[in-house]
Amino acid sequence: MYGSTAKAISHYKDKQKFTETPNFGGKLFCRTLSEASKKMCNFGVVIYAKNFLMTEKEKMLRQMIYDANNDTDLIEERKVAKDLCYTFNQLRPSDTAEQQQLMRRLLGKTAGDSFCIVAPFWCDYGYNIEIGENFFANHNTVILDGAKVKFGNNVFVAPNCGFHTAGHPIDAERRNQGLEYAYPIIVGDNVWIGAGVQVMPGVTIGSNVVIGGGSVVVKDIPSNVVAVGNPCRVVRQITDEDKLKSWDRTYVEK
Repeated sequence: MYGSTAKAISHYKDKQKFTETPNFGGKLFCRTLSEASKKMCNFGVVIYAKNFLMTEKEKMLRQMIYDANNDTDLIEERKVAKDLCYTFNQLRPSDTAEQQQLMRRLLGKTAGDSFCIVAPFWCDYGYNIEIGENFFANHNTVILDGAKVKFGNNVFVAPNCGFHTAGHPIDAERRNQGLEYAYPIIVGDNVWIGAGVQVMPGVTIGSNVVIGGGSVVVKDIPSNVVAVGNPCRVVRQITDEDKLKSWDRTYVEK
């Protein structure tokens, strides 16, 4: 193990104080002698050492706290994604073919050809975003995709909505160090997200759901409901009676 991790250990030596700890004839590392004495169990030392050897991107993808500002790979990936977003946002609205081509380069998965994303659109990485058939996102959609953001089929997103997998610690000390986490967001099939909705880290929204405009979704929303508010709460079930409602307004000539 020592031979395969020597380079990774050297990467951290300027920031962390390591001491060698024997294990099965090899060498593992802890921050201090006191920590090493506490973590001499076979699995404990291994897990402890592996956490130090992870890149910040690996921590991000494993839903661990990580530093997005001091990882070369993450910084470069964000630059690539935002350059693609910038190029997309400068296209003429009529250039739909180029818009779709850029979105296929940017997003991790697009199902079929029946999707439409209206500029401006911004995301962090792109490769963590999956959209289903007949996906529509209106102006000013923002997706912070440190973790997976998955949309089902027939999802409509109104203007000025945000899907934020990223969060920061509540305590100021760690937050000021730039540490953050990323929890996945999942949206089911046949979902309408109203204007100005903000979806927070780790939320799952079921299928056949309407989220009312301006809502802040901080907890999971079950299927077959209308939900609205800050924080977003279920207000009623969606039933077959909704199919009978007429949405025509009576016009009265003035």
